[in-house]
Amino acid sequence: MSAESPAAPGQFDRRRQQFRAWRGTRPFWAGLFVMISGLPIMYFPYAHLKLGGLTIAMATTAGAGSLIIGVLLVVLGITLWFQKHVRTFAGVAAIMLGLVSLPVSNFGGFIVGFLLALFGGAMAVAWAPGVPPAEEPAVQDTTGEGGAPEATDYDTTLLRPVDPVGEPNDLSGTSPVNGANGRHSAG
Repeated sequence: MSAESPAAPGQFDRRRQQFRAWRGTRPFWAGLFVMISGLPIMYFPYAHLKLGGLTIAMATTAGAGSLIIGVLLVVLGITLWFQKHVRTFAGVAAIMLGLVSLPVSNFGGFIVGFLLALFGGAMAVAWAPGVPPAEEPAVQDTTGEGGAPEATDYDTTLLRPVDPVGEPNDLSGTSPVNGANGRHSAG
């Protein structure tokens, strides 16, 4: 296979569309932010930065706590991708771990990991699965003779439901006829 030979026609576009469809059915960006938030929280307590000839060690006594928080955030991000039904739990847990990282892990990975955990957790809690579009009913031909529209009385069929007994059905919840005794009923 040479460098000039293209991939199968449409292969890249088909894979991109598959990924886009997969990404649209789960809190993808929330999971990505939560996953990325764990990286600075894990990294900075173990980092040794070189500044010229000076080595700066930012190790804290809570390095193990930082490692645990970072690993849990990465796992929660992966969980958001593959177990979308636990998005509320994972989002709240990411927010709580981000808050705990402030005192434990060098101000939450120098605020970067903390903010990413908060945004990702909030996005996970706020995400809701989309509703597939409903099929629209077929349009009925309502033209009469000569192309004139047929007469339909929508006022009686759609706006005023009628009981089988023949009395108007008051759906407001304030009529004593339907047993509501003037109260509004939620259920």
